[in-house]
Amino acid sequence: MGDMDIIIKNGTVLTMDGEDSVHNDGVVGVKGDTIAHVGSNDQSPLRAETIIDANGGLILPGLVNAHTHAAMTLFRGLADDIPLMEWLENYIFPVESRMDGHFVRTGTLLACAEMILSGTTTFCDMYLFEEHAAMAAHEAGMRCLVGEVLYDFPSPNYGKMENGLKYSESLIKRWRDDPLVSVAVEPHSLFTCSPDLLCVADALARDYGVPLVIHVAETAAEVSLVKEKYGNTPVRHLESLGLLGPHLIADHCVHIEPSDIKTLSNHGVKVVHNPESNMKLASGIAPVPQMLAEGLTVGLGTDGCASNNNLDLFAEMDMAAKLHKVHAMDPTAIDALTVLRMATVWGARALGMDRLIGSLEVGKKADIIVVDIDKPHLTPIYNPFSHLVYAAKGNDVTHVIINGRLVMEERKLLTLDLEEITAAAKDKAEQVKRWVLPSKAGTESG
Repeated sequence: MGDMDIIIKNGTVLTMDGEDSVHNDGVVGVKGDTIAHVGSNDQSPLRAETIIDANGGLILPGLVNAHTHAAMTLFRGLADDIPLMEWLENYIFPVESRMDGHFVRTGTLLACAEMILSGTTTFCDMYLFEEHAAMAAHEAGMRCLVGEVLYDFPSPNYGKMENGLKYSESLIKRWRDDPLVSVAVEPHSLFTCSPDLLCVADALARDYGVPLVIHVAETAAEVSLVKEKYGNTPVRHLESLGLLGPHLIADHCVHIEPSDIKTLSNHGVKVVHNPESNMKLASGIAPVPQMLAEGLTVGLGTDGCASNNNLDLFAEMDMAAKLHKVHAMDPTAIDALTVLRMATVWGARALGMDRLIGSLEVGKKADIIVVDIDKPHLTPIYNPFSHLVYAAKGNDVTHVIINGRLVMEERKLLTLDLEEITAAAKDKAEQVKRWVLPSKAGTESG
């Protein structure tokens, strides 16, 4: 077999390939940034400088957080249990208007630490000052798809709308050849972006062959507004503008009609489901079983920490499976294997990365995690797929490899100084308190 750079052995390998192949007493070999071997220990012996003993645990692809706002880790618990518009207008918007690149870098580094520690190796980000988010992800050694949020109104980062398109184009050009950082064009939503902005953003994405990411039909109020203004559902509005296609990643899709689902499927649009955020903000329940039945690719996202309040995809998987069971009053509505696919190979497909990541197959990039199952809450184990969804937690992950690089070993971060990041985040939180809680600082800050 030849020498490898890293070998992960003595675990159950869940490949998440097309056949959901499982290798008991398995081994994965990594050479450079690529998976070079997947199989069982009884095959030809492998040699490597770095050997990771999974100690009977589970070896699987790194998880894909297909929609988040990473820097909003700094707003975690800032203003919970209040109506959406009050939350936005009295807390989030005032803080965002005063942010800068350093704020976003700090929040994104904190997010990267949290995601790596809970087994996420790839994330899709939509926020402000995204050059700093990209640099933070690069520093952490995380794979990402990032994009600057675009609005009709001025941004605290780039100012006028037309500057946002130039900023997005500069991001695409700067990071085009980076092995970890990819860039998308990301207009915020149909109610914050005019048809002209949506069309110009779509043209930019198509010109450079990058994804177009947009919030779609997240709330009933959004659907009503779009219908009133344009006479169409959000999906039909996008179709009328010519924006639907395999390059489009539609986040949320909570309030969509059966005919909309067929339309999205016919155009090859990708959808990202964010169940915990949709529950916490009382946005509703996306018709994910119906989407899957129509053949749509559906990934899984946490959304931002201000509306979740964590970036743990293990918790998100558990919630996704159970939410649809109780909503349909059907325990088979979405099973554990389906949800795990949403967090791995389907999430990769949603981001246009499934040729690179999402499953453990020879030739794909080495994004791999190890889960320790030698714990009371994971004993005994009959079905590893259901265990990962219904019993495992983010802190059961012991090792994380991204692009062939070991970034966490025995729960120790190797690319980030957690103490330094945490201290910087606390400093930023003091700023936030001064900005939005001048008369009651400390009483609602979480």
